[in-house]
Amino acid sequence: MRIIVADCSAEYSGRLNASLPLAKRVLLIKADNSLLIFSELGSYKPLNWMAAPCTIKDITPDHADDDVETEVPQKVIRASADKSNDVLEVTLQHIYSDETYDLGEDPGLIKDGVEDHLQKYLAEQIERIGEGATLVRREYPTAIGPVDIMAIDASGKHVAIEIKRNGGIDGVEQLTRYCELLNRDPLLAPVRGIFAAQTITPQARVLAQDRGFDCLILDYDEMKGTEDDSLRLF
Repeated sequence: MRIIVADCSAEYSGRLNASLPLAKRVLLIKADNSLLIFSELGSYKPLNWMAAPCTIKDITPDHADDDVETEVPQKVIRASADKSNDVLEVTLQHIYSDETYDLGEDPGLIKDGVEDHLQKYLAEQIERIGEGATLVRREYPTAIGPVDIMAIDASGKHVAIEIKRNGGIDGVEQLTRYCELLNRDPLLAPVRGIFAAQTITPQARVLAQDRGFDCLILDYDEMKGTEDDSLRLF
């Protein structure tokens, strides 16, 4: 990661044209050559950028100087898109800092409350699907992939549960395929379905109910035992 702090201006040309007047900004040049320009204030998004795949050229003009008042810049950085004619050219009039750091390999963002956590908590609290329910197993294997949770309800009927963080139509279709396959097994049939998620879109809810599935909203904080910090009146 290369980080440059400089008084700079920028011109973007190609599918769109945009410009940034001279100001003090931060430039990030990533290992894939992506170039991003940030200011002190405003959104977390860059003011302008060139995404990979692109080629970076670091140009030092003749008679370069670091005086902001002169027309000759200290450096020009040109990022050219590999698959289009887009060009982002940054003119650096005065460079305060130009440092390169090896950040190494990033393990990625570990999110709290992802589907695996929801699956774990619901398996431990299977009575949320109905009193008297029992867990068969998590990741119940089928020929088209594992069902998130297989359970048995109080009436002895098998229940296939598909879990999503944000429940959409694709999740309902996935549960439909599982239930159609499982209901071909005379040892399991009849198998009913439950579509469980932190949020479920109105379209997904309508489709789930049309397919005969129940919808279950999962309150992650409640499931993991987090107390509500809001004020309560007793």
